Amino acid sequence: MSKILVIAEHLGGKLNPSTARAVSAAAAVKPEIIDILVLADSVEAIATEAAKIDGVSRVLTIARAENAHPLAAVLAPQIAKAAAGYTHVFAPSTTFGKDVAPRVAALLGVAQVSDVMSVDASHTFKRPIYAGNAIITVEADAAHAVVATIRTASWSAAASGTQSAPIEALSLDVALPTHTRFVELKQGKSDRPDLQSASKVVSGGRGVGSKENFEIIYKFADKIGAAVGASRAAVDAGYVPNELQVGQTGKIIAPELYMAIGISGAIQHLTGIKDAGTIVAINKDAEAPIFEVADIGLVGDLFKLIPELEQAIG
Repeated sequence: MSKILVIAEHLGGKLNPSTARAVSAAAAVKPEIIDILVLADSVEAIATEAAKIDGVSRVLTIARAENAHPLAAVLAPQIAKAAAGYTHVFAPSTTFGKDVAPRVAALLGVAQVSDVMSVDASHTFKRPIYAGNAIITVEADAAHAVVATIRTASWSAAASGTQSAPIEALSLDVALPTHTRFVELKQGKSDRPDLQSASKVVSGGRGVGSKENFEIIYKFADKIGAAVGASRAAVDAGYVPNELQVGQTGKIIAPELYMAIGISGAIQHLTGIKDAGTIVAINKDAEAPIFEVADIGLVGDLFKLIPELEQAIG
């Protein structure tokens, strides 16, 4: 039977929703055990939150001062050691997971399976290739541990219940590298919903025209309680910071509602919204590729249509 170890992603003492999505993927394997591994300097609050996720057998913790910040070079040797006896090691396909999982795979001497979007069998998975234009079936060697990153946009988060899984502290004898050190974390702060977990996202593209004009996107997003995203063209033009980029080289998201405003719809952008529920497009070019995937399309000047939508919403 399969035994799966899910690596918890967290920041500021709070568990990232991507962890519960990785648990959903683990459950699809129908394993005997799903354990979550929490690595931090202070693990209690994170472990307590992780223990409430439905389907979790145990929460294992490694509390070390070196784990205060998620440095892949430091975490990977500990994860590889903790993975002994497990058939699978899953991490979310986020910046965190993409950083740490390849190192874990290398230490375990296996090839990584990336961006798992569905599970066919315990060692057979589907993942996107060619910017999401094709889906490939990958079969991992059953004789070795599977290290995989989970495409979080393709999985709903496992529910959190009232039950609490047991929490156990691990004590591992692992020599940690000293060539990598934490300097500082720079991240944008916003009162808006988180882009990767928001149920509604309003994105602007090159058609918005300028950094100043992008205020219309922020204002409309705030009106409907949505997160704000952007196309790569808007980011490259300096309209918004790159943490708002949606697409193949940005964030892969799956909101219930996605509004693409002034976005033409390059394939790299469409890759990032492949799993969105309802897609609404506003563009003055009726031939824009975004209309091919949109559920609702409005052709016209966004600077006239957005105020009209705001007025209609009330």
